[in-house]
Amino acid sequence: MANVKVKIYTTPVCPWCVKTKEFLKESKIPYEEINVAADRKAAEEMIEKSGQMGVPVVDVNGQIIVGFNKPALKRALGMA
Repeated sequence: MANVKVKIYTTPVCPWCVKTKEFLKESKIPYEEINVAADRKAAEEMIEKSGQMGVPVVDVNGQIIVGFNKPALKRALGMA
């Protein structure tokens, strides 16, 4: 799990984003948070990757997970 690169696309008012970040913190997984409300280019990148505008969108080594999907996150992170 050492080489896992995690990006999470969020907005400041998204409760599911908070839950996703809490899960990553509890699991001691470092991540890069990208606020798509403040960064239009990042929002376009997120839409291109996920095909939709909802947040959170989590990119785990190129694997895209939309929403707070704990089982999918665990699988992508090699925890399941």
